[in-house]
Amino acid sequence: MIEEIELQFMQTAESFDKAIEHLVFELNKIRAGKASPAMLNGLMVEYYGSPTPLSQVANISTPDARTISIQPWEKKTLALIEKAIFEANLGITPMNDGEVVRLMIPPMSEERRITMVKQAKAAGEESKVGIRAHRHKMLDFLKKQVKDGFPEDMGKRKEDEVQKLVDQYSAKIDKLIEVKEKDIMTV
Repeated sequence: MIEEIELQFMQTAESFDKAIEHLVFELNKIRAGKASPAMLNGLMVEYYGSPTPLSQVANISTPDARTISIQPWEKKTLALIEKAIFEANLGITPMNDGEVVRLMIPPMSEERRITMVKQAKAAGEESKVGIRAHRHKMLDFLKKQVKDGFPEDMGKRKEDEVQKLVDQYSAKIDKLIEVKEKDIMTV
């Protein structure tokens, strides 16, 4: 019974880690007015008839703070890359010079920065909701184990451990959001 509880506890901690990973992925997609190759993560290009990640068909770099340069391995993919960027609706118009696709990141207005901060906070809250849902599953599991004969004081101790873990991960989420907010609001 103790092994089963420890296994469930480890799985809960793993799901908390996944929530943090997902939050980091989502925050990377929120642009802060600076050029970053991470803005193009998840962008798929139709390459030889199958969707392929952009990073596998081109070299992506940032020559300066406001420009992303995409140099394809094969020149014939330039139009496909442009099309993928348009379809992704990034709000950025690609410029194709026959060799490289350039994305010029426009400076953000104060209003747009505030909207981006709200998006980041919403993503953080979603992660916290996911963590709380896993906490409830674990607490329900512990209550069931106590009913089935697991010592009540040990069950309470495990509940306290789960709550401490939730508090740690909530603090991590708050820190990630704080860093992203500072990044977005920096002109």
